[in-house]
Amino acid sequence: MGGRTRDIKACHPGRSEAQIRDRRKRGVHAPVPDLRAARLSGMTGIVGLVSVAFALAACGPAKTPPAPPPPQAVEAVAVAAPRAEGGVTATGTLERRREMALSFRIAGVLTKVSVEAGDPVRAGQVLATIDPAAVDARQQASGADLDKARRDLARAKALYAKGYVAKVRVDDAESAVKAASAAYSGAAFDRRWAQLVSPASGVVLKRNAQAGEVVQAGQAVVSVADLNSPLVLRVPLAARDVAGVAVGSTVEVGVDALPGQTLTGHVTRVGQAADSRTGAVTVEIEVAARPELRSGQIATARITSRAPATNAAFARIPAEAVLEASGDKAAVLRLDGGPGGMRARRTPVRFGGFDGDDALVAGLPDGTRVITAGAGFVSDGDRVAVTDPKALSVRAAK
Repeated sequence: MGGRTRDIKACHPGRSEAQIRDRRKRGVHAPVPDLRAARLSGMTGIVGLVSVAFALAACGPAKTPPAPPPPQAVEAVAVAAPRAEGGVTATGTLERRREMALSFRIAGVLTKVSVEAGDPVRAGQVLATIDPAAVDARQQASGADLDKARRDLARAKALYAKGYVAKVRVDDAESAVKAASAAYSGAAFDRRWAQLVSPASGVVLKRNAQAGEVVQAGQAVVSVADLNSPLVLRVPLAARDVAGVAVGSTVEVGVDALPGQTLTGHVTRVGQAADSRTGAVTVEIEVAARPELRSGQIATARITSRAPATNAAFARIPAEAVLEASGDKAAVLRLDGGPGGMRARRTPVRFGGFDGDDALVAGLPDGTRVITAGAGFVSDGDRVAVTDPKALSVRAAK
């Protein structure tokens, strides 16, 4: 009954039940709508809305790709080409001209090493000894062989004098004596080499073995520097720089251990052959000895050259900016782009050597921004960010 009342109201929208009954009594009837069609129409609308919703969802934004890694933090400087210096600069190691790596002539077990690095020594001082038992046994055996050979020779001579043996028997006995005598002399010589003796007065640079170790013939046990020999600095120079360097050329020497001080020296030797791997020629510079100077210290030489200055075309950059150097070739990473997006670009350069904490390179225009700290963690094309942009002001030439 309730459902029928709702259907009647649907046919008379906006009227009360009393008005509807009154209209029915007067014979006024409203057209009965097709309720099934109305319901189907409503369902069609709902399906349409759902379809639109699915379509809108399908047209939504695609999945966001992962964010690129942040730029690598680096330090950098902008460089300028230096003024011509009228000479060449190179770095090397100080050492005494006469430095000796002392070793035994024979193999054996070390029984004693009586010196340590830094100890002063005098000429003829015993520095180390090896167990002589094996050498003593060989010397005794060779001595017995020599005695027997001498007796055999005496017997052969006596028999030959009586005509019992031929002359060749005496000759063979004499040869046996000579061989036994040589063996005995060699054993006696080896016995003397059971002690390692300093050939000069000086200082011990290095101790390479300990008592109880077995050492081979020729194996360095102790290194000694003759303090009476000159202090020299040996530096490698490129072939283009050697042409203007001659024996007697004056040299200014800076030593890392003596910051702010300049020592004087002069060229004593210029190598006549280039290194087969690097192409460099070694130049020896004699430096005035001072108590503060030690073998092995790093020093930088500025050599007066008669050739035109070669450093004029080189820029001075921090040594850590050089990725690799071989002969006169090297590479650096320069900055490409502005503050909004900088990338590292690998750039080949011509290498002119090291000068203290700096390196000399050619092929970089003035103001080129070069990566220093962090260069080893960056590859060509990587995004980078400079931690101190103020450092990109042009670096003054020295």
